[in-house]
Amino acid sequence: MKAVIQRVTQASVTINEQKVAQIQSGLLILLGVVNDDSQEDLKWLSNKIANLRIFNDNEGVMNNSLVDIDGEALVVSQFTLHAATKKGNRPSYIKAAKPDVAVPLYQSFVNQLQTHLNKPVETGEFGADMKVDLLNDGPVTIIIDTKNKE
Repeated sequence: MKAVIQRVTQASVTINEQKVAQIQSGLLILLGVVNDDSQEDLKWLSNKIANLRIFNDNEGVMNNSLVDIDGEALVVSQFTLHAATKKGNRPSYIKAAKPDVAVPLYQSFVNQLQTHLNKPVETGEFGADMKVDLLNDGPVTIIIDTKNKE
């Protein structure tokens, strides 16, 4: 599983000119799933994201987590995070999991994150053509890959 997380002051998803999800202060999480991702991966990743200390404390130091600030989360599926670009100029998405594997893991990730945050998590729509609007705060953008836990 790979996630690009962005600290935002607001973010939303629009599908067919209808806003389907919206958050204020918190994290926009772009999530990509591969075939060999597991429940262990999503549990580790959801815990890491919920507790990652990337929000400012009263001193202006990144010392608080999403849990600490009672922030919101918006999760958007994005298979293109697993693009292979080594050969040629057209990315290959062969590593990205097909919907029969990706959808249940994506939904489990959202459910697990809701448990960590003790509140609902907003989502896009898996497989839809989405327009994602955000106001990046900082900017703070972090990439986390469960296959490369650094």
